[in-house]
Parts: sequence; structure tokens; C-alpha cells
Amino acid sequence: MADLRNNFVGIKSPNPFWLASAPPTDKAYNVERAFKAGWGGVVWKTLGEAGPPVVNVNGPRYGAIWGADRRLLGLNNIELITDRDLQTNLREIKQVKMNWPDRAVVVSIMVPCDEESWKAILPLVEETEADGIELNFGCPHGMSERGMGAAVGQVPEYVEMVVRWCKQYSRMPVITKLTPNVTDVRRPARAAKAGGTDAVSLINTINSITGVDLDSFSPTPSIDGKGTHGGYCGPAVKPIAMHMVADIARDAETRGLPISGIGGITTWRDAAEFMALGAGNVQVCTAAMTYGFKIVEEMISGLNNWMDEKGHRTLEDFVGRATPNVTDWQYLNLNYITKARIDQELCIKCGRCHIACEDTSHQAITKELNGKRHFEVLEDECVGCNLCVNVCPVDNCIDMVALEPGMLDQRTKKVVAPEYANWTSHPNNPMPTHKKLEPAE
Repeated sequence: MADLRNNFVGIKSPNPFWLASAPPTDKAYNVERAFKAGWGGVVWKTLGEAGPPVVNVNGPRYGAIWGADRRLLGLNNIELITDRDLQTNLREIKQVKMNWPDRAVVVSIMVPCDEESWKAILPLVEETEADGIELNFGCPHGMSERGMGAAVGQVPEYVEMVVRWCKQYSRMPVITKLTPNVTDVRRPARAAKAGGTDAVSLINTINSITGVDLDSFSPTPSIDGKGTHGGYCGPAVKPIAMHMVADIARDAETRGLPISGIGGITTWRDAAEFMALGAGNVQVCTAAMTYGFKIVEEMISGLNNWMDEKGHRTLEDFVGRATPNVTDWQYLNLNYITKARIDQELCIKCGRCHIACEDTSHQAITKELNGKRHFEVLEDECVGCNLCVNVCPVDNCIDMVALEPGMLDQRTKKVVAPEYANWTSHPNNPMPTHKKLEPAE
């Protein structure tokens, strides 16, 4: 059986599945239940400085986007950091870590962006014997208006400065949580590394308004007829999160920096994809809020079964395996030619492939043959875009078949060349290099 034990910057846990800093990790009651269900670790909901805690709204805190089957695709929240007393949280963290020494307990922190505030809270957290800290530089609402959260994460100089303070005043491993609300996530990641961070985690939530009530004309969730932007998470943000994880994993300046992947992880497959792109472990929130803590059982068993099937003995066997295969568009092989093929035995003759291709693509699929509904690819028109594959409701009914070198492309009337060729040397390139550049390692 595969070994799922995880060692992330020296923080050990029985599996790579952690609960992210959010309502599910707000108190000992939740965390204890999570550990009993099998979660390998938690990042405790973000603590603020001593004194009166923050005040959350006493009304709706979530907006949602659903699929056609009412499945939750995206969740927007306007909740702030913990509204519980700092000392209460610290006592509970210490007790939970004492009760569960084999689980990872990381504490998320957010205090004003001045040295004394960070210097004051770090020893208090250290006394709990937690395994590490996560710097919340991502929260896009409420706290950012107070000069914290994303307001820090969007300024690389601030990121580096605070990380340096934390490394100076604490012995604990530092994980820097990055905001996706930036043009280029590599810049704050580089700053965090320059400051000495042990790892980064990403993504935090994305600025969003998920809907408008067309009776009251208030953004939802609505508080007394008014709404505000919040943080968007859930399955819908997964593609954005994976892109940013890959960007950091393959960047020359941050390559090798440990990454905790966050963003729409719902299944073991999601987790494996993040880890294949370079994440050392993953954090989950929306899935737990939607399906409960026991969802981790499927994640553990699913990952275990897949690793056994593929012959991966440890997590390290596949972490980062996909990273070298992420490249820039200009390095994609232009001599790789594919055509769509429809399996006539599986086809239910719904016509979605034809409509999509006819109306919005390349008019490369028939709709009838001898007066009967019949959907077939016209190879002399097909550009291999695979739109038909993605709109087809039947798994594996349409697949993409690569043309072998030497075969004739019916569309271009050219023979498929065996050589690798990319845009850098293409004759249509206005700034060709006149040599075939290989993809960056």
C-alpha cells in the first residue's frame, strides 16, 4: 500500500490533506472532529492581535454559484478573521496539539503591518507548540480595507518585510499565503522567498460579487439591502489556482520553493493534480463546508488506490512530475496534428457537437447522411480544436486522434512532418529567431 505520510517543511502529518484557514478550523470542537474524520492537518482560522476581536456581520455571509444540478461550483464569503478572543484560541490550539501530536497544526495570523504587532503575537503562538504559522496576505475584503490581508499581499516589498520579521522573531516554519488578486503571482512569491519564507500557500480567495437580487437590486449576500465584494472559492477557482501554482513551481527564482496548494480541491484527483504541478500538500475548505469532514475518507482512499495502481510508493514519486510539461505557447509543437473522431456506436445523436462546430467553430461535423441524423467529422475542415469533445454529453464518444508523421493532413494538404517546430521559427512570426528554440526546462 502507498505511503501517504507527508513532511512539509518539517511539519509532519499522516496524509497531505489539511483543512485551510476558514470557518471549519475556527475552534477546537471543529478541529477535533476533523482529526477524528482523518484529516492530516489544519490551518487554524486566522488570529488577530490581542484586544477586542474583529466584528463579523450578523446576517448572510455567503453567496453561491450552482451548476444545473444545484451542485455548488463557487462560494463567495464576506466573513472576516476569527471573532473569538485571542487567548481563547491560543488555549484551544495548545490543547488540540497536545491531544493530537501526530497531526499538523498550523496557525494563520494577520495583524497590522508594523514590526511591533508581529513581534508581539509570534511568541504567543509559539507557546502553543503549534507546528508552524501561515501569514494571511490574501483576505480580499474587510481586513484589506484596514491595511492587512490582500493589501499587504499585493505589495511585494511589504510581503518581504513581514516575512523577515517573522523569521527574525520566531523559530516556527513560516508559510506565506498569497493573494490571487495580482497581475503576476510570481512577484509576491519571489518577495516571500527573499524574506526567508519556508513555503508559500495559494491561492487565497478571489475578489467577487456572485449575484444581484433583482427585486431589491442588492448584491448577494445582502445585509439590510446592501452588499459588498467578497472572497470567491470552490471548484470554479481550481483552474486559476493550478495555473498560479505551476507559475511558481517553474519560475527560475522560485523553483524548489515548497508550495501548499489551495483552490477548489474536492476529490483525490484534484489533490493529485495540484501535487503533480508542484504542491507538496493541499488545503481544503469549500468541499468540507459542502459535504462535511468525512469527505477526507474518499480523498485518502482514492489517492491511495491511484498511487498503488500507478506504482507510486510515496508522495514524492509524483510531486512536481507535471511541472516540466508546463510551457509557454510559443514552444508548443506546431507539427502535432490531431483530428476528432466520433464513435458511432456510442453516439446518441443529440447533435450538440454539430451545433457547436457549425455555429461557433469550423463547420467540420455533418448532421445527416442519406436523409438520416448522422454526425461525422469532415477531416478536410477539422482543425483539431476539440470543442466537440468538451460539449459531448457521452464520455469517450469523441476523441482526438493524432496524425502520424508522413500522413496527409486533408485540411492543409500537407504531409505531417516528423520534426518539432514552434512559433519562434515560424515564417509568419514577425520576429523569428531563425532557430528552433527548445522549451524551457
